[in-house]
Amino acid sequence: MATCSEADCEASAAVELHIPWDENRLVCAGHARVWAQKDGVVPDPLDDADL
Repeated sequence: MATCSEADCEASAAVELHIPWDENRLVCAGHARVWAQKDGVVPDPLDDADL
C-alpha cells in the first residue's frame, strides 16, 4: 500500500484526490478531509483502503 503524499506524513494512503490545477495525489484520510473542502477537488476512496 502507498503512503500519503503529503510532506512529513507516513500514514497509509486511503484516498486519491483529483485536483484540477495539479496532479492527482494519494493521501491519508486526514489529509483527504482537508483537501476535499477546496473547490474543485474530488476525493475518490481507494478500493483497498482501510478507512
